[in-house]
Amino acid sequence: MVAYNAPFERTAIEGLAAACPDLAAGLLGLSHRLVDLLPIVREHVYDPAFGGSFSLKAVLPALVGEGYGDLAIADGGLASVNLVRLLFEAVADGERAVLRKNLLAYCARDTWGLVLLLRRLRELATEAAAASAKSLYESSRVGAPS
Repeated sequence: MVAYNAPFERTAIEGLAAACPDLAAGLLGLSHRLVDLLPIVREHVYDPAFGGSFSLKAVLPALVGEGYGDLAIADGGLASVNLVRLLFEAVADGERAVLRKNLLAYCARDTWGLVLLLRRLRELATEAAAASAKSLYESSRVGAPS
């Protein structure tokens, strides 16, 4: 299961497990299967378009062309605030439907963005391996009889 900033996601899953004991075993099983793309990006990929940030909101547009600017909820802080409103505050039915729709769109973008990011990282790894193999081949040919 792919995540970006797995410690955050693990904490959220553990919170859900504590709140829903009947689902705890399955949820905790998920938390142990998380694969974190953040360290991979931080340690192996950089694009000036990241603007010095390795947040998903900076990395996705730079690497896969997918951003959040077209969404009503475009960042995690706003998503959290709106989720709290949806769950714990008295909100009119019409507004509740809009909040839910906007939160689902934000979550869908995060999820699809991770799919695209994983694909792009695989492409970059393949390109790097091919370049390395070519370099090794060419260096082994230096001085070899023709």
